[in-house]
Amino acid sequence: MFQAVRFAASLLLLMVASAARAQSSYQVVPLTRTGTISGTVTWSGPMPRPAAFVINKDNAVCDPEVHKVRDLERLIVGPQGGVANTVVFLKNVSSGKAMDIPEPRRFLNQKRCRYEPHILLVPQSTALQMTSSDPVLHTVHMDGAASYNLPFPFPNQIISRSMPSAGLINLKCNGGHVWMNAEIFVIPHPYYAVSDENGKYELTDVPPGDYEIVAWHEGWNVLRRESVIDVLSQQRVPRPIFSEPKTWGKQVSVSEKDKATVNFVISEK
Repeated sequence: MFQAVRFAASLLLLMVASAARAQSSYQVVPLTRTGTISGTVTWSGPMPRPAAFVINKDNAVCDPEVHKVRDLERLIVGPQGGVANTVVFLKNVSSGKAMDIPEPRRFLNQKRCRYEPHILLVPQSTALQMTSSDPVLHTVHMDGAASYNLPFPFPNQIISRSMPSAGLINLKCNGGHVWMNAEIFVIPHPYYAVSDENGKYELTDVPPGDYEIVAWHEGWNVLRRESVIDVLSQQRVPRPIFSEPKTWGKQVSVSEKDKATVNFVISEK
């Protein structure tokens, strides 16, 4: 079963990378006629059991309020059912506006032993800047479209790494803070957005045309725990392995000065 899960994960990463390579020829062009796509991502059905993990390392920094457990932030549903941290994007876009991804989505911080933000959007062929606000050792481990293992022994030190290949990157901490997790989309064009705490998203300055729009959400169930080595203690510690991401697709037409609405309803099924 676990081999099948690994194969599915590898296949999904290949599909994301293949789609990204197809977008590598994206061109910025002047735009005089554009529209907007916006909507919400909402949850349907019973909520799954929240994915949480015991905080068992550097508690004074990682858990100053003594909660003892940390929500893994894999599925955040607001009071009105809006789903945060869903990546919504257009497929097969060859030209359009310049990259205008907000700076907070492009800069990774490690604070109280969690990644901020949880979902990052980094334009392809640019550098991801990373830092740590914590006075403890973190080691950012990346796999997917980029592969790095970067120690952060000192707080507030900025490290940059190039992101030449578009696709999905998984983030983990190899410093023993096994609950830390996040995702990076290295994006080939600017028509990507992340839903907010109310499940809302917006794509602006979209050239008129017909598109396939996709909602992507990381897996939220813990399938099992793998044993990994804490680089400081050299002891084995358990780290959660999550279920595969899910995607939902729709068709949308955009006209000049049009405000198209596309809503997504996602669920456990």
